[in-house]
Amino acid sequence: MKFLVKVLVSLFLSIAVGLVLGQEGARFADIWIAPVGKIFLNLLQMMIIPMVFCSLVVGVSSLDNVAKLGRIGCKTVGLYMLTTFLAMGIGILLGYVFEPGVGLNIPSVSQQVAVNTKELPSLGSVLIDIFPSNPIKAMFDANMMQIIIFSLTVGIGVVLVGEKVAMVKHFFEQAAEVSFKVVGGIVKLTPIGVFGLVVPVVAQNGTAIFMSLFKLIVLFYVAVVLHIFVVYGGFLTIFRINVFKYLKNVLPAAVMAFSVRSSGVTLPVTLKCCRGMNISEVVSSFVLPLGATINMDGTAIYEGMCTLFVAQVYGVDLSFGQYLLLIFSGTLASIGTATVPSASFIMLTMVLTAVGLPLEGTALIAGIDCIIDMPRTMTNTVGDTVVCGVVAKSEGETLKI
Repeated sequence: MKFLVKVLVSLFLSIAVGLVLGQEGARFADIWIAPVGKIFLNLLQMMIIPMVFCSLVVGVSSLDNVAKLGRIGCKTVGLYMLTTFLAMGIGILLGYVFEPGVGLNIPSVSQQVAVNTKELPSLGSVLIDIFPSNPIKAMFDANMMQIIIFSLTVGIGVVLVGEKVAMVKHFFEQAAEVSFKVVGGIVKLTPIGVFGLVVPVVAQNGTAIFMSLFKLIVLFYVAVVLHIFVVYGGFLTIFRINVFKYLKNVLPAAVMAFSVRSSGVTLPVTLKCCRGMNISEVVSSFVLPLGATINMDGTAIYEGMCTLFVAQVYGVDLSFGQYLLLIFSGTLASIGTATVPSASFIMLTMVLTAVGLPLEGTALIAGIDCIIDMPRTMTNTVGDTVVCGVVAKSEGETLKI
């Protein structure tokens, strides 16, 4: 059986088992099934940092000149910012037109959830935090953006020194090969890992939570589909890339992201999909890790739609200035979102605070966050692959799809 078929079978089997267990069997799932999924995530997370660091150093050191890296970087960041902005617009537009929060009751105090809020970071602090003062600490904290900057710096240094450090370059090439071999073995366990991750979530939530906020859930899934086929499909079409063939090639990464709910953990499969389409190492090694860090289109849709949802629940009409603040704060929050499950929920509290809406509204969303987190993460991962393909095509590469 192909890898994708195995993962899909595991996903549907997980949903079926979770529904059969129900909330009565949720404790059983947490004790006996969930550890399998957590071990799988730990194995992947163990290899992400060495894999990204070594492959990025190799990719950059393979460049003929540093100017090409600057060109690729500008294209990548520009595309990521543009797709994030469009995603925020889709979330706000659908939330405004279909009003998923109208008619719902405000939760009582007993239903409210405890949330750890953080202040929305300034643009300056976000930029400063990109550059590591201690690369070892950045690796210890799994700060992917700082690791990328450090990797780029080391790679550029190798390029500038040249043949004198051929052995250094060879070492990173060998280390990258080892990391990819290990990751490849771990990825083969994905069907087992997906089962361990999905069953407890379905068992805990059951079907009741779907019905209570059915309109919001359906609207979010519609927004995700629109963004993938209209926005991403539009970019692929502009660069003369067959949309359906391309999406078919990245489907394994999309399904895994949907299951594990982490674009960072999905990164090994994402890299494998893009390299399978003949995208060069220099492009994929730079664009995809960066995308897993700053490209959060699913989160942008979520922030926009759920903020409108909370405003409608509480009967608050947002002013034009609040909409502008929502777009800015939502985009900034989505860029700063960690690549771990449900991190977007914490970011939502930051956006609500910035716009001036009550945090108690998150009590309604908390119950369905796992259900929304799956397509949210899938969108982030698909967006990474699309930008990777577009940048590769713009650099004159021929895609094999």
